[in-house]
Amino acid sequence: MKLEISPSILSADFAHLADEIADVLRFGVERFHLDVMDGHFVPNLTIGPDVISAVRKCTDRVLETHLMIIDPLKFGPIFAEAGSDVVQFHIEVAPDPRPVMDAIRAKGAKAGLVVNPPTDIETVLPFIKEIDHLLVMSVNPGFSGQKFIPDAVEKVRRAREAAGPDLDIEVDGGINAETAVPCIEAGANVLVAGSFIYGAKDRGVPIAALRNAAVHSK
Repeated sequence: MKLEISPSILSADFAHLADEIADVLRFGVERFHLDVMDGHFVPNLTIGPDVISAVRKCTDRVLETHLMIIDPLKFGPIFAEAGSDVVQFHIEVAPDPRPVMDAIRAKGAKAGLVVNPPTDIETVLPFIKEIDHLLVMSVNPGFSGQKFIPDAVEKVRRAREAAGPDLDIEVDGGINAETAVPCIEAGANVLVAGSFIYGAKDRGVPIAALRNAAVHSK
């Protein structure tokens, strides 16, 4: 599968968000990652559906909305209606994810599951053939700039073995040119990068480095 890069706008300059989106679009990114935090599932508060709608006006690329919230059944459809192409929610708050998946899909978006570092990948595998997307967290969610947790690599490998070649498997947290290589080798085809991309003066440099990691992983 082709590697896809998903810049996390949480690390962008929100005072110039349209420009920040346009800047990385110049380098061919395929997706944008939007982190939604409710102050309960994780300590921080971030964005709501109005920001999703605003980003939707700036790009036709895939918008994946990562819900770090305790009630994805209630809010997942709202973020789908706001313009998300993929709505991702945590297995930790939805041990039976099917009702949430159905609600999201009813609004026209794809449904993805997210698994946190302390959570066994086995909790996701019973649903691996039913989901549209899997996000493996390689940091504990809630804060940007954390160090990559290597255990995520084996989770990706196990998920890819169970899912086969067609499922989008994404890794989020501490991704850079070095940590991307084992993730890609294990079977990840989507990489989220926030500070690695938006912290660079020339955003094309880290984006190229991530694509180069795919070459080195072969």
